[in-house]
Amino acid sequence: MTRVYLSIGSNINRERNIKSSINELRKVFGPLSLSSVYQSEAVGFTGSDFYNLAAGFDTGSSLKDVQHCLRRIERAHGRQRSARKYSSRPLDIDLLLFGDIIKHTKHVDVPRSEIELYAFVLLPLSEIAADVRHPETTQTIGKMWADFDAADQSIHKIEFEF
Repeated sequence: MTRVYLSIGSNINRERNIKSSINELRKVFGPLSLSSVYQSEAVGFTGSDFYNLAAGFDTGSSLKDVQHCLRRIERAHGRQRSARKYSSRPLDIDLLLFGDIIKHTKHVDVPRSEIELYAFVLLPLSEIAADVRHPETTQTIGKMWADFDAADQSIHKIEFEF
């Protein structure tokens, strides 16, 4: 079994899309570890604030099969992969970590580079994977968050019921 961590975000019908995507992920992968939900400003464009969280689960599926499943769930929620990178979206599910695999290609980016760049990715991940070591930096996710400078990134925890 491989431990997988995801980043999940939405800024269109946020609450409905987050809840629905979690239900779909549970149907496919079983029990999930879930972080708190955070609200953060859109990055790279002007748009509604996002809701973001991290999820973790164990799977016997391949990386490719997990990616296909994530894209299917996004499409079912109205996600258009052909849309501009920096734009509003009903659902964004990014594969952050897939065990200790390091693979950076056109179609695969694990560990995901955004882990080191954005508070809305790293903070939720640190809640559920604090002791996990980043495969490239070898630092724990908790240490990475403790050292992260989020002064210019607006993020706050919200009350959210799954």
